[in-house]
Amino acid sequence: MTDEHQQQHEYHGFETRAIHAGQEADPLTGAVVPPIYQVSTYKQDGVGGLRGGYEYSRSANPTRTALEQNIAALEGGRRGLAFASGLAAEDCLLRTLLVPGDHVVIPDDAYGGTFRLFSKVAERWGVQWSVANTSDLAAVRAAITPRTKVIWVETPSNPLLGITDIGAVADLARGAGARLVVDNTFASAYLQQPLAHGADIVVHSTTKYMGGHSDVVGGALVVNDDALGDELAFHQNAMGAIAGPFDAWLTMRGIKTLAVRMDRHSANAERVAELLVAHPKVTQVYYPGLHEHPGHEIAAKQMRSFGGMVSFRVTGGEQAAVEVCNRARLFTLGESLGGVESLIEHPGRMTHASAAGSALEVPADLVRLSVGIEAADDLLSDLAQALG
Repeated sequence: MTDEHQQQHEYHGFETRAIHAGQEADPLTGAVVPPIYQVSTYKQDGVGGLRGGYEYSRSANPTRTALEQNIAALEGGRRGLAFASGLAAEDCLLRTLLVPGDHVVIPDDAYGGTFRLFSKVAERWGVQWSVANTSDLAAVRAAITPRTKVIWVETPSNPLLGITDIGAVADLARGAGARLVVDNTFASAYLQQPLAHGADIVVHSTTKYMGGHSDVVGGALVVNDDALGDELAFHQNAMGAIAGPFDAWLTMRGIKTLAVRMDRHSANAERVAELLVAHPKVTQVYYPGLHEHPGHEIAAKQMRSFGGMVSFRVTGGEQAAVEVCNRARLFTLGESLGGVESLIEHPGRMTHASAAGSALEVPADLVRLSVGIEAADDLLSDLAQALG
């Protein structure tokens, strides 16, 4: 274990690591927050004499390094890498792990941008993919081929909040000689650490809960394998879609309050789910905190709590779902998720429009909520009036 890795894991409590890992006081001034190194290049002490390993900010930047160390510590990983967006992180990962002819198993309930990356970009590059319900181990097993190199999982999934048993799918992946990738965006590193359950790579859109304030776009990868970490870092530098220093700084600012925010997101979402279950115009509620959710027991085993995302279906079909979105006032109509403010959206016409006509198409009467940290009673009142 490297000294850096030991330092990252010096503190055992998640909340402590969120505030301190990679966040040492500035040695020059004692500033308790890492500076924004808004710089492209660095003076060298003679040819090849790099101070701290820094030569050019695409290759490494001290602010980004601090974020990467922080996220690795939170996920219990050895190496973290920060990118310009979640999809930039996914693209780097795919081009590092795969060559033309390789096969990937992807979930039948996944973020529309991830599906678009496979179906419109990676497929043209010769990567094969097939869809499986990753909550069903038999379906995952049946989808694996001799060319399968990656099994891709979202848990909870976007937008139907499906739950996958990470440890069980990790066993399948190992048996097939494939790597397990877990998109941990919905849970965040606070609620779930997939590496501890056997995943090989964790993916985040740090735009969401990790940043938490709807003011920065970013992505991250975390691994435990040093050699894989080096490969990913090579491609990160070669391809260049890195997190800028100000974006890295904003993300670190958000992470410091991740634990307390996620506790409030989860508590509010539980109350929202209870209201929706009892409402006569709601036909189905998707929330893993509900005992009737098919993945509830697995979620309770591998998550600290159940998160801030809730989806539901309404009577009256697509138009009724759109009208619910339009009538909301405190819930802001908008894409994305994970900020302190509550959001509402129609996935079929918004975040998942790219999956229309595919195996990943979402129900037309579906509404997705990102439940924020406002007063819960105000959120319940707004949903009640929006549902009519």
